[in-house]
Amino acid sequence: MAKKALITGINGQDGSYLSEFLLEEGYEVYGTLKRNSIAENQSARIQHIYPEIKNNLYHADVTDMSSLLSVVNKVQPDEIYNLAAQSHVRVSFDQPIYTMDSVGRGVLNLLEVIRLTDSKARIYQASSSEMFGNCIDPDGFQREDTPMHPVSPYACSKLLAYSLIRCYRDSYGIFASNGILFNHESPRRGVNFVTNKVALGAARIKKGLQTELALGNLDSTRDWGHAKDYVKIMWQILQLDEPGDYVCATGTSHSVRDLCEYAFRRVGLDYRDYVVQDPKFFRPTELRDLKGSTKKLESAIDLNFEYTFEKMIDEMVDHWMESL
Repeated sequence: MAKKALITGINGQDGSYLSEFLLEEGYEVYGTLKRNSIAENQSARIQHIYPEIKNNLYHADVTDMSSLLSVVNKVQPDEIYNLAAQSHVRVSFDQPIYTMDSVGRGVLNLLEVIRLTDSKARIYQASSSEMFGNCIDPDGFQREDTPMHPVSPYACSKLLAYSLIRCYRDSYGIFASNGILFNHESPRRGVNFVTNKVALGAARIKKGLQTELALGNLDSTRDWGHAKDYVKIMWQILQLDEPGDYVCATGTSHSVRDLCEYAFRRVGLDYRDYVVQDPKFFRPTELRDLKGSTKKLESAIDLNFEYTFEKMIDEMVDHWMESL
């Protein structure tokens, strides 16, 4: 009998790639959608697999425990991947309460549903490297035991969710694991995130559709991987014999300036002629550097990346060059 997987936020970047992967692995895939007044926005990223999952989609919100309870009771999943939340760091300063509700309380609602129904489902929680804040080990990496000092409402919410997963795992024996995800991108990433904003901007400027690209801090560095690689890691973590917490990263980092240079070079332009810095895109508290150590993860799973940083940016820029 095929395993059943429930993905909250199935129509997001990660949810769409994870759905594809699990279908290829022979799973029955179920997902939750948050109702949106613009219907076509709800399933844009999963249109290509919609015929396979259309009867397995439910309108539910992680902030509404009753809706989660209803879905879990109907589906009886073997695995749950919690990918639903407000996920933009800068937006979390404008919407801190909603961010805390969707990220922190959302995880608490899900864990309570599992506890109260005595479900045996394994839970994967999408935690975030933002939890580390500006804490960095002496060698320049962040690890599972690196101190966490979040510097945004989003990161604070993620730290609460991370801690709840550990608490319910220890207290109730729930198979619940945290994947501490470093930045992961793709052509399906929202264009309000810097990687796709830059990819789209470079393509639009090349095609004469805009004349400049306004960004914030160009010197922040991030450990950028591809979402397609990361969703496989999510699945691998839930196949382990024991639950745990794992940094999910590439182990290399690039600055936003590097990103701009490479993306614009892809279309034959020099970013310095088009990129301007705008104070409105700076965060109230800047996060300088993120780079994850994969040592623990490599000891637990077979870690192989299909994408390099360069291959990922090529794919993103080419996507916009072809679709504009």
